[in-house]
Amino acid sequence: MTISLEQLQRCTVAVDMGASRTRVYLRDIGLVVDEATAAAVNTRTGAIVAVGNQVEQMAGRTPDHIRVVRPVGAGGITDIEMAQRLLRQLVDHRVRRAWRFHPNLRAAACVPHESEPLVQRAVIDTLASLGARKVLLVDTLIAAGVGCGLPVEEAEGMMIVVCGAAMTQIAVLSMGSVVAAEKVMAGGAAVHRALAAHLRNRHELVVPAQHVRQVHRELSLALADEGAHQASVRGWDAVTGEVREVRVDAADAQAAADMPMLAVLDGIRAVLRRCPPDLVADVGVRGIVLAGGNATMPGFQTMLQRSVQLPVTVGERPDIASILGLGSLMDNRPVTACAAGLPEDERASRKAKRLSRRARRELAREEPESANREDASPVG
Repeated sequence: MTISLEQLQRCTVAVDMGASRTRVYLRDIGLVVDEATAAAVNTRTGAIVAVGNQVEQMAGRTPDHIRVVRPVGAGGITDIEMAQRLLRQLVDHRVRRAWRFHPNLRAAACVPHESEPLVQRAVIDTLASLGARKVLLVDTLIAAGVGCGLPVEEAEGMMIVVCGAAMTQIAVLSMGSVVAAEKVMAGGAAVHRALAAHLRNRHELVVPAQHVRQVHRELSLALADEGAHQASVRGWDAVTGEVREVRVDAADAQAAADMPMLAVLDGIRAVLRRCPPDLVADVGVRGIVLAGGNATMPGFQTMLQRSVQLPVTVGERPDIASILGLGSLMDNRPVTACAAGLPEDERASRKAKRLSRRARRELAREEPESANREDASPVG
């Protein structure tokens, strides 16, 4: 997966299909798609009813013949056909037009570190079916490091933890490469399942899956408040099915939610053991940077600081760090500029330059053809 910066700068589209969110970055424009990686399918006809954020609102409220499909799992794309249909529905007219009128279009995509060849092939086939002539695969850890503003190209050790919905990746970066890395099959989804199981087992309360994140946030706020150690949680009784409200001890609930993420601590220690002493010393000074959609999970940063005794910081805009880092490499611009989008005047100047280059190429093709016609013309 060794790719030069020059190759990335030839790409037009960057895609990051995660287990929870799908994001598309268009060159010279910025982030154009940020939707949930989910589709609602009619099992009777096979048609897609809805995609993206709309499906999240439909979860648990659909009839039996409407099924919610998530084509991306912890390791990558698991259903190529559904991923192609989902991505085709998510991209708007600007992206489709760019893919239609560029026969030599190049696309870049984020993939997990040391992903299986089958997973990489699935990403390539998904983008190729939408018109990409060439697909470059970039390590998510490198892209997230760039997106968090880390100087990944320098000879200095820096640790990054990318916490996704289904998987957490831990790595030490130096000189633009991954020195040591670990993957832990635990993420935000496992935390929410653990919290829901705690509420059901301890309080016999069932909380809808789409409300667990909000409950987790309320419990963390109650834990941070010195005067209050409990929070009210509303759901329905697991035995009678009646709606009721219970008082939940915030500390016990937070301990249950932290349980799946304890494996991340083992992953951090394993990565540090495999690193040279100089890089470990750099990590001790710089600390750990958190990225990913679940980097801001309540209590996660505090748990890491207390356990590993290292400074832990959350990167700026951690949820879209990977796609912004990939866009920064592709556009050859700072991450802050990629997040803000390209100014209108600079976008117009870049478009004029592309048109002038295209005109020069067409003129260069026409000159040999006219010369051949002159050579072939009969002499009077």
